[in-house]
Amino acid sequence: MSFNRDETIAQLTSGNEVFDFAIIGGGATGLGAAVDAAARGHRVALIEQADFSKGTSSRSTKLVHGGVRYLR
Repeated sequence: MSFNRDETIAQLTSGNEVFDFAIIGGGATGLGAAVDAAARGHRVALIEQADFSKGTSSRSTKLVHGGVRYLR
């Protein structure tokens, strides 16, 4: 598995890989969907423009990134 961004992009665009899912957005929701699909045996491509879990999911509904304080 490659974690170098340029190498990963080259691998994704080479056409040699076949994926069951392409998930756009590596926030908490996108990562959760990717992990769930991968755990079920699917091949997943996760595309993120910045660092993973940068925070877009936390700015929407707060249901995923809400934290423990909302469980009271």
